[in-house]
Amino acid sequence: MSQMQNVERQLREMILGLEIGPGERLTERWIESRFGASRTPVRAALLRLETEGLIGRDGRGWTVAPINLAELGQIAVYREAVEVAAVRLTAALDDRSGVEVIAAMLDSCDADTPREEWHRVGMDFHIELARLSGNEFLFRAVRDAMTRLSRARWLEVRDEAALGRAWAEHHAILAAVRKGDADEAARLLSAHIAGSRDRLVTSLHDDRRGLRARGFAVVAA
Repeated sequence: MSQMQNVERQLREMILGLEIGPGERLTERWIESRFGASRTPVRAALLRLETEGLIGRDGRGWTVAPINLAELGQIAVYREAVEVAAVRLTAALDDRSGVEVIAAMLDSCDADTPREEWHRVGMDFHIELARLSGNEFLFRAVRDAMTRLSRARWLEVRDEAALGRAWAEHHAILAAVRKGDADEAARLLSAHIAGSRDRLVTSLHDDRRGLRARGFAVVAA
């Protein structure tokens, strides 16, 4: 792995995991010191993260992008278009055994599973379901959308009831795919995406003051 790739990977993980919060300023000098990297690979890494919408220029420095509530709504529309297209392709496959791997992944989470793992598996459910479609462009689109949602999903208030509901919806989608029922799988997935969007936006909007007190930037447009 090159120095640029190493800096890019670690910075992305810190941003998505909220170790570096939305709205926080970054300097190239701090990054160079933090990762023991030289200026050129640091700048290249920052440019890559800028194209992903995770950071933006702030004068001569950089700032971690705020969580944008309007963007979350736009991503939901985008997700529905690409994920529904992918799940229809998957449900039409002759061999749909790949859903069992995803089901096992969901079943690996229990009461003792750390929140970080619930978060990861919830993301991977959508990404891996799109991968099964065999369409590389749809897979990449879903992966990109889930990456952009990652920080916001960390901040969502997720009690046991919310987790149980999400996992039940995931299993219902898989059951429809198993049966090859593309219409039902599409309907369930659309409802799941819309419900997740509504809960997430409401949670973030209601807690904007608390998030700002923690130094996190949340904007409505």
